[in-house]
Amino acid sequence: MVIVTTEVLIDAPIQYCFDLARNIDIHTQTVWKHTNERAVEGTTSGLIGIGDYVTFQARHFLIKQKLTSKITEYKEPYYFVDEMVKGAFKSLRHEHKFEEQNGKTLMRDKLTFEAPLGIFGWTAERIVLKQYMKRFLDHRNHQLKALAEV
Repeated sequence: MVIVTTEVLIDAPIQYCFDLARNIDIHTQTVWKHTNERAVEGTTSGLIGIGDYVTFQARHFLIKQKLTSKITEYKEPYYFVDEMVKGAFKSLRHEHKFEEQNGKTLMRDKLTFEAPLGIFGWTAERIVLKQYMKRFLDHRNHQLKALAEV
């Protein structure tokens, strides 16, 4: 199991940042363009909330994949958690946390995941996936920051 953490300070109100982070349309606009990520099932547009599902389809490592997540924890505007219910990982949990700091918002992510395939998955987690997922989250968070601060 691997844990990836990121944080970014955004010069925008906490509620605005919280809503941007859970907006499906914004999500697909702020991830890497080359993945062609889009929502294809469940909540495919607008804001996602507790108990909602979304299935994203994207291309990672030249392979088209689908990942279905459910919002399992939610406290507006402070945090929400999405957990994979179907997809390529053995498990995946993504915690999104928001903290107000002098009119700005500290946005933190904690992504915990485990690859399938035993020792091969364990090796892939450490050699490829940890850095890949860190870059993916950092990119998205900086895109959200740029969007929020306009």
